Amino acid sequence: MTVVIGTDDVARFRAAVGRRLGLHFDDGKLVFLADTLRQRLDATGRGCEAYVGSIEAGLATDEIGILARDLTVSETYFFRNIEQFRATAEVALPERIAARQGQKRLRLLSAGCASGDEAYSLGIVVTESAIDASWDVSIRAVDVNPSMLEKAVRAQYSTWALRETSAEVQRRWFRPEGRDVLLAEEARMRVRFEERNLAQDDPELWPPESYDIVFCRNVLMYLLPETAQRVIERITRSLVPGGFLFLGHAETLRGLSQSFHLRHTHGTFYYQRKERAELPGCTYAQAPSESTSETSPLVAAVDGADGWIDAIRRASERIESLARTPIGAQVRREVSPIDQPPRWDLGKALELLKNERFAAALDVVQAFPAEAAIDPEVLLLRAVLLTHGGSFAVAEDTCRRLLAIDELNAGAHYLMALCREAEGDREGAAEHDQAAAYLDPAFAMPRLHLGLLARRHGDRKTALQELDQALLLLQREDAPRLLLFGGGFGRETLIDLCRAEIVACGGQP
Repeated sequence: MTVVIGTDDVARFRAAVGRRLGLHFDDGKLVFLADTLRQRLDATGRGCEAYVGSIEAGLATDEIGILARDLTVSETYFFRNIEQFRATAEVALPERIAARQGQKRLRLLSAGCASGDEAYSLGIVVTESAIDASWDVSIRAVDVNPSMLEKAVRAQYSTWALRETSAEVQRRWFRPEGRDVLLAEEARMRVRFEERNLAQDDPELWPPESYDIVFCRNVLMYLLPETAQRVIERITRSLVPGGFLFLGHAETLRGLSQSFHLRHTHGTFYYQRKERAELPGCTYAQAPSESTSETSPLVAAVDGADGWIDAIRRASERIESLARTPIGAQVRREVSPIDQPPRWDLGKALELLKNERFAAALDVVQAFPAEAAIDPEVLLLRAVLLTHGGSFAVAEDTCRRLLAIDELNAGAHYLMALCREAEGDREGAAEHDQAAAYLDPAFAMPRLHLGLLARRHGDRKTALQELDQALLLLQREDAPRLLLFGGGFGRETLIDLCRAEIVACGGQP
């Protein structure tokens, strides 16, 4: 007999899965969730009320593992995003080895390890680094999916899992095992696998200042915003100062943490935890309680439709609302990931900006009290106006002050790119554009600027790639952000410019 599942049952099941596994499913996945729920009811022979109730209460421990198997994405392979492993081998490991000379101890974590490909890739990198045999080096690999962990322990893989692994590495570290390959014991010996649920607080998994390098790739994107926030908080307090964090290619810490420096080498972005002296007033001794009903300021600011905080978009939206607000009107102070002084009335400056009266707008901003000099929104607007006015050296200094407060501010990185280009530093300009585009993939202007830089220097292939991406983004870019960063040009003008540059590079607009 087919079990009838109502929309309320699916909604309740989604909430229970979110609570126990931290997974986020939008409305487009409701049919998938309904099918999964129906399959589990058929398999267990239980009614919907009893089954979902047991998930909600946390009583069905084995069932949580089965749901993790059925609901999580486990596609991975050895040396996925190989540039991150190169950065590990040539930057992260050497720095941590130098820092740990006294203890001769290194701890690495693969969080969300799936079938072990990532953890074993780290095992190969560590072994090839020729660390002295006297060192104590271990790689902890955790996942909530027990079937994937069973596969990881076997260390036997199809050749498809080696599709990004060089022939030399394959010859050295793998041997044929029937139609599959088996990983050499030397690369396996440092790795241990554990079933752990990242959505639940687990003091044993997150000892303070323990790990030197953490890989948590392509995990945050599947989590509820509040769960992602908590996972990052746990990672932060468990990383040693100076330790490294690698996220997935499409994941960033923007809006989640101010405790890391952004690093960019080997064609990839990653993070390094700040030293204690760089974190005044910040502590990680106590994790947020899973049962608390209070919401942190960061979580409270999350737009439930879009995921976690988009700091630049929020600032842009505020500027748009201020531009419509009569001068002198009081504007509600918004939450921020950092402590800030009272907000200043930017309405007059923004009206002048809209009318392209950049010098007059800057005069208004310059007249603010001295306390405004540490307000991120004031700094961002001041940097915009200085850049528009051609005062690149002062604009760059303002951007650096803003980045000292919020290192993951995409707008500040974009303005830095313009300033670096004005100083003849093309590589520095591209570096900041790339940072801005990484931190905010929906931000059109750094893509456009990267395309223009490449075209001016004869790199048509890169120019076309960036300009094509910029053209797509410009068509759905937020109007308030175009006001801030468009240099006085409107959407259609920027789109026309982009198309003309594409044609000049031999492409089709």
